[in-house]
Amino acid sequence: MASRIPAEERLTNLVVALMATEIGLTKQQILDNVSGYRQRADAGTRSDALEKMFERDKDELRTLGVPIETIGDAADPNDLREARYRIPQAEYDLPSDIEFSAAELAVLRLAGSVWSAESVSGDAQSGVRKIRALGIDGDEPIIGFAPRITARDAAFAPLQDAIERSRVVTFDYLKPGEDAPRRRRIRPLALVDYEARWHVFGIDVDVEEDRTFLLSRIVGAVEVSTTTFDSALRDGAGERALAGLERVAAANSALLEVTPGTEAALRLGRRATAAPQGIHVPFVDLHIFADELASYGPEVRVVEPAALRDAVIDRLRAVVDAHTDRAEAS
Repeated sequence: MASRIPAEERLTNLVVALMATEIGLTKQQILDNVSGYRQRADAGTRSDALEKMFERDKDELRTLGVPIETIGDAADPNDLREARYRIPQAEYDLPSDIEFSAAELAVLRLAGSVWSAESVSGDAQSGVRKIRALGIDGDEPIIGFAPRITARDAAFAPLQDAIERSRVVTFDYLKPGEDAPRRRRIRPLALVDYEARWHVFGIDVDVEEDRTFLLSRIVGAVEVSTTTFDSALRDGAGERALAGLERVAAANSALLEVTPGTEAALRLGRRATAAPQGIHVPFVDLHIFADELASYGPEVRVVEPAALRDAVIDRLRAVVDAHTDRAEAS
């Protein structure tokens, strides 16, 4: 059986393919030639399942702001049976008059450093060659860019696989303040990135209620069962998960004093609102936020809430104690 292509790589390959054509690609051309769909077709996945996957991918990319254009029959634009899809580069490119501050340019350069022309997927190149073989011209400059960063929580891949296959999963989850992890069994519906951390949103099978779990708190391996659930439960799950996280963040706000011009000011300022004494920053999880604030050292001082201030102080003291013990041992 062909190796399974990760969802994020499939989405990248789809973007590459849709940008490589001016006249657009039909759904069947995409399923036959774009890496991620082609392997599943070769492995025997039904055509209707592949079409549903493409529709979900298309909706997800549009949610991310990728302008996928649907081109109907020239004689009858409403006839989408042989519709073609493309990404108009004029709509996807940055405006020519956009300007960046020095800090923003520094972040962009850092992001750019993790991309490399040599890292392009062989499958992506093969797919574009096949598309060109159909007589569809490609735009060479967009080929050759694929992310080199693969580091993420170990639970991500099995959860993404379970979501795509609508399978119930089981894992051990350790919450702050608890001595031992608890066994959780959920129907995973969506993976969402919020405040640069991955969460899995799903239905807790034991209580039949929606739950959101931070991937970094999953202990050990995620077990994907053979028990399936209705794939329709995934509809709108990502939006519900993000809305829930935003509600939690809106209910929790920290008042911080931050040194101007520092990394803390750059990172925290993007999600902050001004306050007379400093800035207000919403947060979802006190313990995770305390970890972040402690990493900035003297660049940040927590004014309130007291529980967050105490948590940051505890972390800073632990760092001092660890270095003191190391110095005494030497």
